[in-house]
Amino acid sequence: MSQASLELQNTHACFGGEQRFYQHASREIGLPMKFSVYLPPQALQGKKVPAVMYLAGLTCNEETFMTKAGAQRLAAALGLALIAPDTSPRG
Repeated sequence: MSQASLELQNTHACFGGEQRFYQHASREIGLPMKFSVYLPPQALQGKKVPAVMYLAGLTCNEETFMTKAGAQRLAAALGLALIAPDTSPRG
């Protein structure tokens, strides 16, 4: 995937960090793919942080885990980045 195909769709402050939503064109499936990334305050300060990839179930998308689990609060405290792709491409 080239960097040029990655599009930042939305961003907002969250527990001292930043919640970001991205989209990119997938060559493999021929559809747009979406994913979300939570960057804790430590990452925004330029520190390297570990990342947790959450693969949601069939009816979830890139927003479900981030909005319903409330994981950003704990991730901010622990200094974890959270990545949640849409596991069911819509299109």
